[in-house]
Formats: sequence, C-alpha cells, structure tokens
Amino acid sequence: MGYDPDMPIPERLKPSFGPVRIAEPDPMEEARKRLIVALDLPDLAAATELVNRLERVCSWFKVGMELFTSAGPQVVGLLAARGHSVFLDLKFCDIPNTVAGAVRSAAMLGVRLVTVHALGGQAMLEAAQGALSTCPDPPQLLAVTLLTSMDQAQCRAVGLDRPPAEQVELLAHLGMAAGIRGFVCSPQEVAALRSLTGPEGTLVVPGIRPAGAQTHHSPGDQKRIATPADALRNGASYLVVGRPITQAADPVEAAEAILEEMAAAL
Repeated sequence: MGYDPDMPIPERLKPSFGPVRIAEPDPMEEARKRLIVALDLPDLAAATELVNRLERVCSWFKVGMELFTSAGPQVVGLLAARGHSVFLDLKFCDIPNTVAGAVRSAAMLGVRLVTVHALGGQAMLEAAQGALSTCPDPPQLLAVTLLTSMDQAQCRAVGLDRPPAEQVELLAHLGMAAGIRGFVCSPQEVAALRSLTGPEGTLVVPGIRPAGAQTHHSPGDQKRIATPADALRNGASYLVVGRPITQAADPVEAAEAILEEMAAAL
C-alpha cells in the first residue's frame, strides 16, 4: 500500500512543538554536593570507620590539621581512591616561597579545595595563587579570613581593633587583589562577601549548627555560627559541618537531617 498524503495522522503520532521542559535539579542532590563533613578525628582508623558509615549520603570530606598530622597524605589518597572530594584545610601561613611549595604539594595529592591564611599577607597570597597556575587540574584556593572562634574580644587581644566583620572584609579584599576568588568565612560575614565576590566566588562556611541544636560552646569553640538554611540563603557555596555529625549518636541520621534542612533552603 502506497503513502497517502491525505491520510489523517493519529493524535498519538502527531509531533509536539510545545516548549521543552528542562528538569529542575533535585534539591537533595544539590545539598549533597555542598555539604562537607569535617573529619576532625585523631587517626586514620577513626576516619575510615566514619567514612564507611557516611559515604552513602556524603561525598565531600574535610581533612584538617589533627587528622593530617596523624595520618598524613595517606588519608587524602584513601578518600580520593573511593571517589570522594577532599577539602584540605591546613591554613598554610608562612613566607611566600614556603606556602607556594606547600600549595603545589597539596595539588599533587588530588585535593579539590585547599586553604591558606589571609593574615599571611598579599605577597604570600599571590605566591600561593601563582603556584597553582603550573598545576594540571588545580584545586580551588581558599583564603581563610578570620577563624570562627574569634569574637571582638579575641580580635582585640591580638591587636586587631576592627570588628570581626570589618576585618573579614579587609582580608577578603586582600585576597581578591592577589587573584583569589575563594574564601572561608563565618556565617555572619557570608552575605557581605557574596556581595563582594559576586556569583562566581566560592564561599566555604564553617560554624554551622542545625536548627534546634545546642549552641553552648567552650572558650575555644566556634562563636560566629548559624543554621544551614541561613548560611545558604545568605550565599554560602559549601557548608562545613563537624561535631553535629561526627559526634552524633547516629552520624548518618544526623547528616541526612542536615541535608534535608539544606534542601529545603535550596
């Protein structure tokens, strides 16, 4: 039977030229990409045990001074081999040449985020940023502005007369002048830094406490804190959460609750 151009086309076969619908991102998956669990633990065994429990729901992990001093690059290699993204938070602060070398070494480990301390000055920041220009697939360099344990009294004690918010902005300007577009700040300064960096800036925010969590802290604890939802609404790129997850009776349940809080804000 030949083709009949006058034969009616069934409705189910007619082409549709309506608008193409683009699937919206899943808020929970977006939250998973933006939650960094701080492995502030004493040794590789403790870190491995926790990662074994959390890796089903979390993909980013922070390795800080305590764990890196104990386990060294081995812990970074373990996380990377299992497909996780690593935030190496050692806050390098030394003469420019030394920091540049440390940043290059960190890049060779395959980490995705690495920190230097903005108080090291512009020459040091420029050296750190410049060191990454020679690295294949370099990590994002983050300048730490002011530790979340520092309040007005702590700042004055070390000769910083500006309020913490002003000190953070000054150090962020210093970092941007050195070519850095990633910063670590407390939740209280994230909105101001988002205005400063624009949408392309990477803002990593510790000092996160879930809604309803205890906020009592010791003298050496974080003081400038906020909930996950507030930090995200104010412009945070990533949230760093430690003890509310790592010291919970059920770390997986605690992480899932934080992810749900983040997803609701997204």
